[in-house]
Amino acid sequence: MHVEQPGRTTLLATLVLVALAACWGSTFFLIKDLLDRVPTLDFLAVRFAIASLALLVVAPRAIGRLSPVVRRHAVVLGLLYGLAQILQTTGLAHTPASVSGFVTGLYVVCTPLLAAAILRTRIPPITWVAVALATVGLGVLALRGLSVGYGELITLASAVLYALHIVGLGAWSTARDAVGMTILQVIVIAIVCTMATAYDGIVLPTRTGDWVSLAYMAVIVGAAGLLGQTWAQAHLPPTRTAIIMSMEPVFASVFAVWLGGEDLTQRLLLGGSMVLVAMVIVELAPRRVVEGEVPHIAV
Repeated sequence: MHVEQPGRTTLLATLVLVALAACWGSTFFLIKDLLDRVPTLDFLAVRFAIASLALLVVAPRAIGRLSPVVRRHAVVLGLLYGLAQILQTTGLAHTPASVSGFVTGLYVVCTPLLAAAILRTRIPPITWVAVALATVGLGVLALRGLSVGYGELITLASAVLYALHIVGLGAWSTARDAVGMTILQVIVIAIVCTMATAYDGIVLPTRTGDWVSLAYMAVIVGAAGLLGQTWAQAHLPPTRTAIIMSMEPVFASVFAVWLGGEDLTQRLLLGGSMVLVAMVIVELAPRRVVEGEVPHIAV
């Protein structure tokens, strides 16, 4: 069961998730560029294979220390995350990046709904206010018209899977098992992505710059990022996690302005501010006011 953590631990968990959102935001234009030369599934298979190897080198015995129940949980979480990655990245090839960012960000809405349904968590009004504010902020930030087609539908499916992953981590993760759970999740993700593309061979990047981008997305964003999320969710409930991680599109826009030469618009300032305020609301409100205690469940 989630219990009140010391202030420093909770703050550190929050900062880890903010850093993760920043890393995710930094990859948006890298992925969009790389997919022009490497097929979606091939990119994901290579990315998570590298992440798996990096984690196994660092902690080769971590999986062996997991109990059978925790291993089963990690496999389920890896399947959810792997399928979500495939759907999101495929959707990005069929829908504008801004729309993809918004639809993916709808996991901030799906998470409390699923937490309430699966974990029987009571979501107080102040949390729904933060969720609504974050969702509107994402819309202001990203949308310039929304038509629902194939790309948007599969991206929405990925958002639901991401939400399930967040809820599952909130219920099952512990700080003690974080490393082993992360490694097993990443291995499962690599297997899922490889099986989805191995039938016609795997296309590897040919440019040095592409390999550098791939290594960054594999080791820093993939391996270290998922490790950070797994550890942080041992200390933070799912809905709070989702609202914090909804900062991803804000960081994506910041990187687009900083590195991509895009203009700093009123939409960016207004939408980003709304998401930031939503995060501040859940951080400043008392823990039990934001979300009821979420039990760790065994299956």
